Amino acid sequence: MAYLYETHLHTSQASACGKSLGRDFVMRYKDAGFTGIVITDHFYRGNTAIDKSLPWKKWVENFCKGYEDAREEGERQSLDVFFGWEETFDGDDYLVYGLDKEWLLLHPEAVRWDRTQQFEDVKRYGGCVVQAHPFRQRDYMSRICLSPDCVDAVEIANAANEQSFDALAYTYAQKIKLPVTAGSDKHKADTIVSENLFGVYMDKKMESINDYVNALCEDKKDSRRCNITGIKVPEGRFDLLGDEKLTLPVEVKQR
Repeated sequence: MAYLYETHLHTSQASACGKSLGRDFVMRYKDAGFTGIVITDHFYRGNTAIDKSLPWKKWVENFCKGYEDAREEGERQSLDVFFGWEETFDGDDYLVYGLDKEWLLLHPEAVRWDRTQQFEDVKRYGGCVVQAHPFRQRDYMSRICLSPDCVDAVEIANAANEQSFDALAYTYAQKIKLPVTAGSDKHKADTIVSENLFGVYMDKKMESINDYVNALCEDKKDSRRCNITGIKVPEGRFDLLGDEKLTLPVEVKQR
């Protein structure tokens, strides 16, 4: 049996671009056949909805409301809900998994991380970092920044991307030989239909977000723990069709 998880999802409580409360996503994902979801609201440098003038404790409490709202509804509806976040630097975005609210309350320095510090500290405390939609091109971006040395995996399929961006991300991940993920990057619950949702298949039901971290960071599959068995994406999502075009400069960041 395969267990399907959403790895990239935003709520209106903590992401300025979010359109739905955390609780509003739960039944829609359950009806679509998902075992669980990870709430990854935009963190401090990104498109956050939380007032940065707030004291740190209050900022964290507000930031976690979307996740906590979804988790409470998930407990009622038997859908597992896990916590993560998405941080932004110069147009490049990173999904962070494995650190929780209690960790954030004790570590306000997280808002001052650069890419290398983010990777090193997240790893130090038992988490992992995934570069989100690395070849996405938007008018608010000045460049594409790739950080192969500062991530554990690459999100090669993002439902909010054009197909060509994902095809380039897949080719990139193949070259650097890192694990791959897929996510829907959903912001609005009433736009959800099963065919348009991306996700990751696990061979066991996850008990905590640490199961996902371990699956990404361990080199070999282990029958004693959760393992990634595949990703949910449309057929042909990674086909290079000859119309892939980079309109932004590409910079590779080294540690």
